Amino acid sequence: MRGRALEDETIDLEQKGLFGLFINSWKRFESDEIKHTEVKITLPNGTILKTMTDDHGYFKVDEPLEGLNALANEEGWLNFEVAYNDVNIKRHIQNSNRFPGELLIPSPDAEFGVISDIDDTILHTGVVSTLKWKVLLNSIFKSAASRIPLEGASDFYHRLHRGSTGKLANPIFYVSHSPWNLYRYLEFFLKQNTFPKGPILLRSFKDIFKKKSGDRPQKHIEIVNILKAYPKLKFILIGDSGERDADIYMDVANEFPSQVAAIYLRSVKHKKKMLRVRSLFKDYKQIPVLLVDNSEQAIAHARENHFIH
Repeated sequence: MRGRALEDETIDLEQKGLFGLFINSWKRFESDEIKHTEVKITLPNGTILKTMTDDHGYFKVDEPLEGLNALANEEGWLNFEVAYNDVNIKRHIQNSNRFPGELLIPSPDAEFGVISDIDDTILHTGVVSTLKWKVLLNSIFKSAASRIPLEGASDFYHRLHRGSTGKLANPIFYVSHSPWNLYRYLEFFLKQNTFPKGPILLRSFKDIFKKKSGDRPQKHIEIVNILKAYPKLKFILIGDSGERDADIYMDVANEFPSQVAAIYLRSVKHKKKMLRVRSLFKDYKQIPVLLVDNSEQAIAHARENHFIH
């Protein structure tokens, strides 16, 4: 389980007006972290786990625990509570020092999991625009409430979530190159546009600036962590043809050939990038790979392969 301790910036995710949106974006990226502070996590059965925030406010608990399935609901979500262990820190602590959190425990009946990109896979962002100017404008001057999802994406993800019988709870993981500062923004977008609920895994600004030549992208690391966490579960990987998704997904499929069931890549309006991706998968026969122009194509292919009802 991961989290981050921050000062409350009182950001209105439904804010309108260019000035208000700009101020929101400033607050979002000029975050005030609660560093080097002990927090405790209390599970529904009374189990208490403790950890420390790092110099960027992040904290992580990675412990093997038995019986977590029994604490989760039918969709696999387990509720817990986070609190500062020292109430005398030099801060005003809100919510009576009780902060709710959730953890996903995939159902043992799940047929497969889904790992999906966000930018230009389910959310119009403009990652292929020159110098990514559209990404900058959309992130700063558009509220989460006004962002438009790709047509049919929510329906497709719900079908995958429900699986071949239409009654399952296959886990959905959203993995993006976006920074953690956009977590609430993206969470609001997914909820408002009725995408299936799932963990959102992003990256830290510190990882962006520390990246060395030859280092694997953070998205690749996160995907590998998911596959290693659930070694008996196959996964469908969904992304777009605009950035590095094709290369990352191919590397993951080659590294974990028994765990990748299919790859779906949304086509982007960029001729050079599309030619590169098509050539990349030209002779690739290991698993099904589909470059799709719309959700209907993906739904038809998923039905043919018995992924959905």
